[in-house]
Amino acid sequence: MRDSEQQFSKWTIGLHWLVGITFIALLITGVVMKEAGIYALYPIHKSVGILLVLVALARVFWRSRNGWPKPVGNSGPGMRLVAHLVHWMLLIGTLLMPISGMMMSGAGGHGLPIFGWQLLAMNPDPANPGEVIPLNATVAEWGHILHELAGYMLIAVVVLHVAGALKHHWIDKDRTLTRMLGR
Repeated sequence: MRDSEQQFSKWTIGLHWLVGITFIALLITGVVMKEAGIYALYPIHKSVGILLVLVALARVFWRSRNGWPKPVGNSGPGMRLVAHLVHWMLLIGTLLMPISGMMMSGAGGHGLPIFGWQLLAMNPDPANPGEVIPLNATVAEWGHILHELAGYMLIAVVVLHVAGALKHHWIDKDRTLTRMLGR
């Protein structure tokens, strides 16, 4: 059930792809919402993000229990350092994004909905229908700043991660990518 140098466990592969694909979808959705102002996506974005924090915690727990994967390629120490930093940034980002999103939404008075079920109820302003009263405007603002900065940072890191995997596969011709595909 644990990873070996030759093969990753089904847990490692499953958590990697579930978190990775879901995060890429949430990053794309976040950019579309911000740039195009398509606010109808917020309930889905928030619900999936809140649920994803549970999967991200499972991934962090699994990584801490299982250790970091052993490299299979012959990359030099500089590339191994970059890969290690990218993996750390991905792991931290997968926690920082949903937590900062929950800070922004929850402390901002918008609640924490999960597909219609309220983990934390909205805090409506009785004097202004359709408006909310922040529970803590400072925490909400810090959550917003962290969520936006971490989002752009994660986009860059995901691009580096994918580029590194493709480099291993097509240029180095090693088993890095095929190992994560379960082959």
